Amino acid sequence: MSADPFKDLVSHCKEYGFIFQSSEIYDGLSGVYDYGSYGIELKNNIKSYWWKAMVQNHENIVGLDSAIMMHPEIWKASGHVDAFNDPLVDSKVSNKRYRADVLIEEALEKIMGKAEKEIEKARKRFGDDFVEEQYRRDNTRVAEYIQKHDEINQRFVDAMSKNDMVGLKAVIEELEIADPVSGSKEWTDVRQFNLMFHTQLGNIAGEEGKLYLRPETAQGIFVNFLNVQKTTRQKLPFGIAQIGKAFRNEIIARQFIFRMREFEQMEMQFFVQPGSEMKWYAYWKEARMNWHKALGTPESKLRFHDHENLAHYANAAVDVQFEFPFGFKELEGIHSRTDFDLKSHQELSGKKLQYFDPETNENYVPYVVETSIGVDRMFLAVLTNAYTEEEVPDAEGKESTRIVLKFPPALAPVKCAILPLLKNNDALTGTAREIFDDLKFNFLCQYDEKDAIGRRYRRQDAIGTPYCVTVDHQTLEDQTVTIRERDSLKQDRIPISKIREVVEAGISFRSLFQ
Repeated sequence: MSADPFKDLVSHCKEYGFIFQSSEIYDGLSGVYDYGSYGIELKNNIKSYWWKAMVQNHENIVGLDSAIMMHPEIWKASGHVDAFNDPLVDSKVSNKRYRADVLIEEALEKIMGKAEKEIEKARKRFGDDFVEEQYRRDNTRVAEYIQKHDEINQRFVDAMSKNDMVGLKAVIEELEIADPVSGSKEWTDVRQFNLMFHTQLGNIAGEEGKLYLRPETAQGIFVNFLNVQKTTRQKLPFGIAQIGKAFRNEIIARQFIFRMREFEQMEMQFFVQPGSEMKWYAYWKEARMNWHKALGTPESKLRFHDHENLAHYANAAVDVQFEFPFGFKELEGIHSRTDFDLKSHQELSGKKLQYFDPETNENYVPYVVETSIGVDRMFLAVLTNAYTEEEVPDAEGKESTRIVLKFPPALAPVKCAILPLLKNNDALTGTAREIFDDLKFNFLCQYDEKDAIGRRYRRQDAIGTPYCVTVDHQTLEDQTVTIRERDSLKQDRIPISKIREVVEAGISFRSLFQ
């Protein structure tokens, strides 16, 4: 493993056809990426896992695919035209542009990190006698770090909630935040920057013809609430799920595919009776965390982070954070959105968006609990968990180490590789081709006859293929093959007729849901 594992991961994505820089031959387009042959398979499998968990496994959740371009009034009603902003600040020395809130959050994390470092040292020193709560309170240095963090964080939260740009600049100065590029602490004033891309409808100029590329998929669900409810005959509580592209003119797109200008979301809006939203908020918090853990993600790499600065539409919000190579960052959001969106669209459109409850015999605007996860961030999290460099037992030379992507088999891009032992043996290659042609109707397979068998194994390890089937001379005698399991490296001899059964059992989504 090199000194920069994240750089290794990004390089691996390019080398093995997972992700490419968009428009690379023209020197690329910042914050935009293309998914290669294996990347699109992994991405589709992640989306399939989410869709099955949401729609297939719930009787009261149905799907939708709404348009990217929608009536511009929708974005006025949702608050995006007036409030979808990030605080922007520039370094006067490097002229680099940053999000002020991200700079502050990172600085506050460093302060708390100093406290955690002291606590961890004490835990090792005192062993079983260590009482963390007491140490946090009684140790002067730790208490000072925590107090400083809490006091500045409160001012930061207040400034964000009031859109106080002067207050944010004051926090930056108090924390003595330096430009990561130049080291300078000379900053411009903080100002608001709207994140929506806009275009024109046909040849109409001016405000009348302005359209926005949607910055989220949720609004397409809200404006179709009654269409879906009536056509699917759903009763509350019920949900509408959607996977689709969204666009944000990020101040600074960075950290590979973590923050992009064109990205994909998996969102579900769950409509509930007013007053029951916190019960469902707690339900979806637990359900979504379990979805992540089912993939084998270590609990130490996942945590909840409650929002202190709530969006204008929410009365509760929490992030599922994942430990990326660059630290704990948001992977998924669970929000109690109240009835803000439906009421806003009802008021601006003049059309009723109410549900008639047959149990209470009344009409009302439902409340909404939202789960929202970025496909691209989930892709990066899955890759981060999967990427492994390890020694191979009983191997020598170049074959003694391998880079392997230990994906959950259900998510792996290629499920099974068919490998004839020798390239120039018609009997072996013919039999291998027959096996490939039979299995390709059930799952994605790959046929490979180039290079020594060990090198072919390494290629399949590098793209995360869970099973390799080797066709050798014994196959011609008794119709059996060797099947190799990616993670354990265990090899078993099985009949050709059993290959499909063995692979399908191993790659089934059912194992994740159980």
